[in-house]
Amino acid sequence: MLLLALAATPAAAQIAVEDAWIRATPPGARTAAGYLVISADTADRLVSVTSPAAERVETHVTVHEGDVARMREVKGYDVPAHGTLELKPGGAHLMFVNIKAPMKEGMSVPATLKFQHLGNFRVDFQVRPLAGAEHHRGEHDEH
Repeated sequence: MLLLALAATPAAAQIAVEDAWIRATPPGARTAAGYLVISADTADRLVSVTSPAAERVETHVTVHEGDVARMREVKGYDVPAHGTLELKPGGAHLMFVNIKAPMKEGMSVPATLKFQHLGNFRVDFQVRPLAGAEHHRGEHDEH
């Protein structure tokens, strides 16, 4: 009976967030872009993000219209089961709006990710240099 009870109990859903970073901001900037990689063992949806470092955090995608790239706000991101969602420069990203202080290299910026099923997940974004931030230790260049 014990084995049946254990087999019938689903394992707790798992989520992992890696490589969370924000590009440093120039003086006077009101926004900052954030990136990360989310992995989950069950499908879920990132529905919102909050941070004490900004008035609000929006979920954006970059849409290419001819030679012009424009940012559009979306209502969250789907995270595939047994897969990853990568927020990266030139693609889907988080926009920290009306930041309360400049984002300086070396800072750690706390945020809370809210998932539709898995609930809240706390993460610290590391601030990387303004120039060349997308080329760092461990990141692949897929161009």
